[in-house]
Amino acid sequence: MPDTVPVKTALVSVSDRTGLAEFCRDLADLGIKIIATDSTARHLAENGVTTTPVAEVTGFPEMLGGRVKTLHPRIHGGILANRADPEHMRQLAEAGIDPIDLVVVNLYPFREAVAAGKEWPEVIEQIDIGGPAMVRATAKNNSGVGIVVDPRRYAVVADEIRRLGGLTATTRRALAAEAFTLTASYDAAISSWMQQDIEFPERISVALERSGELLRYGENPHQRGALYVEQDAAAGTLARARQLHGKELSFNNYLDLDSALGAAFDFAEPACAIIKHAVPCGLAIGADVAQAYARALDCDRLSAFGSVVAFNRAVTEDAARMLAEIFTECIVAPGFEAGAIAVLQERKNLRLLVLDATPPVERAFRRISGGFLVQDPDTAADDRADMTVVTRAEPTEDQWRDLLFAWRACKHVRSNAIVLASDGATVGIGAGQVSRVDAAEIAARKAGDRARGSVMASDAFFPFRDGLDVGAAAGAAAVIQPGGSVRDDEVIAAANEHGIPMVFTGTRHFRHG
Repeated sequence: MPDTVPVKTALVSVSDRTGLAEFCRDLADLGIKIIATDSTARHLAENGVTTTPVAEVTGFPEMLGGRVKTLHPRIHGGILANRADPEHMRQLAEAGIDPIDLVVVNLYPFREAVAAGKEWPEVIEQIDIGGPAMVRATAKNNSGVGIVVDPRRYAVVADEIRRLGGLTATTRRALAAEAFTLTASYDAAISSWMQQDIEFPERISVALERSGELLRYGENPHQRGALYVEQDAAAGTLARARQLHGKELSFNNYLDLDSALGAAFDFAEPACAIIKHAVPCGLAIGADVAQAYARALDCDRLSAFGSVVAFNRAVTEDAARMLAEIFTECIVAPGFEAGAIAVLQERKNLRLLVLDATPPVERAFRRISGGFLVQDPDTAADDRADMTVVTRAEPTEDQWRDLLFAWRACKHVRSNAIVLASDGATVGIGAGQVSRVDAAEIAARKAGDRARGSVMASDAFFPFRDGLDVGAAAGAAAVIQPGGSVRDDEVIAAANEHGIPMVFTGTRHFRHG
């Protein structure tokens, strides 16, 4: 079979009519016969393109409210016949079926119906049957037939047919690969929707689409990287964030921004998270975002250099002026005041990202060799009523506020994690240590004099009293931790020796990278 296969007949059936009339005019000008389903034919007729109705080819009108129109041997025989097989071509001739050389199809807007909150019966009607059947049939028979599922390919396809009289094998195979990817992602969306009430189904299908070109590199310059977006990613997710300013994001920017968003949006009050290497170097709440940023920055100004920053409220001009004083890689927020944008845009390379909605709470996926770990998000209620004061001393109300803040902040710090906090802000963070006492020593060193009167949070229980002793020596005045160690009595005794209250939460907040 020659490399380029002529195109004499095209079948067109689309829901998305972007650019369709222009494309079909090009095909008609090239002498190509166009067969179209009813609604597509009406659209083309309105735009001056003459077509042959599918019903005229099959001998049957569309049935069942449009559910059956192309599911017919005269359609699928014309698509699936192997042009290089004499027996296939003989059977077509005997049945009076003409070959179809090009199929132009896109599918019912199922995902759009789900996103619009349509009821079950309405969504069901947007599950395409005939479309995927034609797409798969054509893609399978790409040795002789071309399939176009994306309006962005119309100009290239028309140009190649104009120049060569048909489509090359290279083009047909590329179009077929794109077509199978479309049907796979379409079925994945349907599967996900059908299983939405099953917490951990036996099978999970995830469809991803590359966003733009490759990233400059991965975590390191010798690694390549790219961003792939879930086809159903919500507006509030990082993958859907709109970039307002600055150069392109890097692989590591995305990792840091993801950590920052999770931390900032975990608080109801105006909050700011400053992240470096996916670990908080400052986290605070405040009366407004400017105050929250100032408090977060005070935690570790040195580490904040070259960080990413997330806010759970729109960035004000006051906050922007403070942000502009220190080198920052990226800022993400639900919005930016006009004055804030004017200030921050003076930094040419500073990336500004805006979210169009509140980030959703999502199930967590972690890649391992050969598979994925899947878990619920860490959304423990952290209710004071469920916690227990295990020491003779009771926390004051001010200490309770800081203990609850520190406990929530600790959730966003890599294990082993120790957080020292005061007045709704972290003052010292020890993250990612293999020894809890090491994490406590780092947090105390980072806090310095600010540790005096602070509270200490540990993401998991203290296995020995040494970590608590470090906090007490630094000046921590209250402690919150899960409890549950075989040496709890020893740790409680240490807190009583220091005369500081200690709260057991009964839950832990491990974060393993």
